Amino acid sequence: MPSKPFSCSNLLSPPTELLSWLTVDGSLTAVLEIKAGQPLRVERTFEGYRSMSLIQKRQLGVQGAMLGRPMLAWVREVELYGNDEQPWVKAQSIFPIPSLTGRARRLQQLKGTPIGYVLFKRSRTLPNQRFIQQTSEGWQRQTRYDWYGRKLMISEIFLPAFTSSET
Repeated sequence: MPSKPFSCSNLLSPPTELLSWLTVDGSLTAVLEIKAGQPLRVERTFEGYRSMSLIQKRQLGVQGAMLGRPMLAWVREVELYGNDEQPWVKAQSIFPIPSLTGRARRLQQLKGTPIGYVLFKRSRTLPNQRFIQQTSEGWQRQTRYDWYGRKLMISEIFLPAFTSSET
């Protein structure tokens, strides 16, 4: 199932050279590795349990009374390096605890493995909903995926080193 059209949160549009990266369907890992000409290097900056914010719960489709209740998620924050010394992308993955059952438990043991290797192993695309915005760090895409009936959120911020890389 193709992704739904994305929406931008502000009046600015992403730069033309970045738009295709922000809207790519399928594995961002795969297309970043093509650009880099090598596997991505993943450096974890945080991995563990965190309470989800109200905004995160809404983004993940939580409704009703559950919005007001504390909910834990497994959160993984990483920096992705292409073919230079500066990170290209800063990413955060949010896996609500109820989603971490069955084969999804693998998502808690990624270590240095790019998440795209796991999510897109059997399918080139996944049902998703995407939101794009500009942040103080760079252009961000937030994607809510439906992976085997489980909702998860992945946010990626394209850092200045990505747009200045010449590959």
